[in-house]
Amino acid sequence: MHPNIPDVKLGIIAVSRDCFPIALSEMRRANIVAAYGEGLYECPVTVENEADMLKAVDDVKAAGCNALVVFLGNFGPETPETLIAKYFDGPCMFAAAAEGDGDMINGRGDAYCGMLNCSYNLGMRRLTGYIPEYPVGTAADIVAMIRDFVPVARAYIGIKNLKIITFGPRPQDFFACNAPIKGLYDLGVEIEENSELDLLVSFKAHENDPRIPEVCADMAKEMGEGRYYEDMNVRMAQFELTLLDWAEKHRGARKYVAFADKCWPAFPEQFGFEPCYVNSRLASRGIPVSCEVDIYGALSEYIGACVTGDAVTLLDINNSVPQYIYDEDIKGRYDCKLTDTFMGFHCGNTPECKMCDTRAIKYQLIQHRLLEPEGSEPDFTRGTLEGDIAPSPITFYRLQCDSEGNLRSYIAQGEVLDVPTRSFGGIGVFCIPEMGRFYRHVLVEKRYPHHGAVAFGHVGKYLFELFKLLGIKDIAYNQPASLPYPTENPWA
Repeated sequence: MHPNIPDVKLGIIAVSRDCFPIALSEMRRANIVAAYGEGLYECPVTVENEADMLKAVDDVKAAGCNALVVFLGNFGPETPETLIAKYFDGPCMFAAAAEGDGDMINGRGDAYCGMLNCSYNLGMRRLTGYIPEYPVGTAADIVAMIRDFVPVARAYIGIKNLKIITFGPRPQDFFACNAPIKGLYDLGVEIEENSELDLLVSFKAHENDPRIPEVCADMAKEMGEGRYYEDMNVRMAQFELTLLDWAEKHRGARKYVAFADKCWPAFPEQFGFEPCYVNSRLASRGIPVSCEVDIYGALSEYIGACVTGDAVTLLDINNSVPQYIYDEDIKGRYDCKLTDTFMGFHCGNTPECKMCDTRAIKYQLIQHRLLEPEGSEPDFTRGTLEGDIAPSPITFYRLQCDSEGNLRSYIAQGEVLDVPTRSFGGIGVFCIPEMGRFYRHVLVEKRYPHHGAVAFGHVGKYLFELFKLLGIKDIAYNQPASLPYPTENPWA
């Protein structure tokens, strides 16, 4: 795991109602630990009352745990078990034992019933707990629940210890990337907003940094001969070191960082290159750098990096797929309609490990038209990592604060198709079932910006659970045709 992504250190605390056999809860806890294997700390204190609760929480904290499984081995004590979530500083999963490992008189635990009261009491105290889809099971069942909890816990811990560092201001012409920062504070995320001038001053201070040759060599090795501009590597290496040093000096009380940087129109002319390739390299190390000062894009990317432990990207939900490409390369080959497809694009920020072998560092065509003399060879508009995005299962998603200050989100699973885009930039042909309806009744209807985060895998179930745990009330998804959206015209 990257240093900018948390390691989850799990503990399990068993609880027991004092009128039930404590040995039943302890036996069932031990069975879970044995079935899970290495990586699950077994708290020796079984909680029957509030004094036990304090001892147990102190014990798991001393053991270095940052996420907990609260296990109802029998009915469980309602007040102490829920207070664990109050006194422990980290995500808590609540699960209960199924019957079947003892007789049905002295060996019956009634945890099926106890889970109801546990949930009720969490709500009474306004405490948050992660409760699996079906939270009652055998040791093997609960081990599977815990494994699903780990990526959710990792992202939750990351968010609560994250600082987003921006270099702006946010572009006027991409006003959709503007969003209230109040939602960040609601989530527990810190933000540090800086000027592009601050970044330029720091960049200039890194000129002739002795580490530059080593970074240049790494860039050359990563891209391979003929795929990069050798004369630009020094400038890009200087910029990479600038961002990494800024992160170290400015993380403050936070453990993890993400960036949201303004990348045009002033940036390339003043810095001498486009920052896209450097941004892609940091993203591959678990340090997302979003484009156009998109703070919620950076947050979304970071969430995906935590959930997957892998590189992510941020793309424009950019353009429709032409009919001729659909007819030539998709129809009859993939089970999707034309309206299920679209192209996800950005100038060149997708990590090279997620791109086809045709990838290369090129120049930003749109910025070249705008900023450099007509007919001239590209100069400071070079620096994009371009090529088709490699075929892969994906999850397209975003966590956003709307203009009213409300947090909302969407999640849609699909795939990047093995279809040539015939276009420029870092780009891929995406297929998401019922994308046309999702586009209209979620993305357009709920006024989402054009940027979406992409995780390379089907991780919708983890994102959904995470957003619930964070208290997000509006979690939209690409609904099947049999399930109309509230705004969908039934006679259309």
